[in-house]
Amino acid sequence: MTSAWQDFLLEHGASIEAAAVSSFGDAAAELRAARDGGIVAPLTHLGLIACSGADAQAFLHGQFSNDVKQLTPEHSEYTAYCSAKGRMLANFLIWQEDRAYCLELARSLLPAVQKRLAMFVLRAKVKLVDASESRLILGLAGSAAVGALRELFPALPREAHQIVHDPANGTLIALSGARFQLVAELESAKRLWQRLAKALTPVGSACWQWLEIRNGIPLITPATQEQFVPQMANMELIGAVNFQKGCYPGQEIVARTQYLGQLKRRMVLAHVAGEVMPQPGDGLFSNALDGQASGMVVNAQAAPDGGYDLLAVMQTASLAMATVHFKSADGPTLSIQALPYSV
Repeated sequence: MTSAWQDFLLEHGASIEAAAVSSFGDAAAELRAARDGGIVAPLTHLGLIACSGADAQAFLHGQFSNDVKQLTPEHSEYTAYCSAKGRMLANFLIWQEDRAYCLELARSLLPAVQKRLAMFVLRAKVKLVDASESRLILGLAGSAAVGALRELFPALPREAHQIVHDPANGTLIALSGARFQLVAELESAKRLWQRLAKALTPVGSACWQWLEIRNGIPLITPATQEQFVPQMANMELIGAVNFQKGCYPGQEIVARTQYLGQLKRRMVLAHVAGEVMPQPGDGLFSNALDGQASGMVVNAQAAPDGGYDLLAVMQTASLAMATVHFKSADGPTLSIQALPYSV
């Protein structure tokens, strides 16, 4: 986070921990506002890599699981970056802006992922830049957010992944669950925040992460790198894998998993009671596997009515046959919830 953006947010009531906005003074009330609609959040837990140059499209197309050649300035998509073994190193929301491709990922992964991508540029005409300091991201949700955005943009995106660009107000991307991301330069972001915060409830990034969880959108972090092939985290179900495109790292394993029916783990949405917040990478257990871990937490956040909502990759056999517990075989029981898309 830039010092100028951080100072601005602190002046407007933000509490900042580990370079992310934790709240604006009342985390519990902010979570309820996220549930009930009408919020604006600085997404300081996310970072942006800008990829530009004459060969940028071809380069990214050869690295990622989705078809980058199908991207247009009016459409975003999810995609995954895999190891040679088909395990996700990172996942992105990707879109085209001016002459660059913007890769949005967990801020904690950005330096390592940018360095790894740069290793494969070789002689290609490609430039990779950390754009997190110059392009700031706001998350908005709820019907009140739609009303507030209508005052800023002459036309709003009509469905998820559509994009509207405005010279004065930045790039607006529609997401599932009546949510939007607004990406703007620093001075525009300050102006937009002051206007939007009058109509919407300012909330910390945890509220946005909770909305992502409820919408079934995973975020790979350091604790879960190289743990899942894309299908385990439902990436193909949210449009992040194209099985007709050419080769990319791990493509053979991803395709084999899809076509040979070898997928034994799937991501689920669940709720767990208790006072201990699950962390990415935490184990889940069931008596069906004699004390062995049957799953792993991908993301988790506090829920508005208590306890924690989480995304977890689970052995499908455990889900069908046994009760699943958090952290240990006798830990709190998970309540499996319905995802907003078909599995």
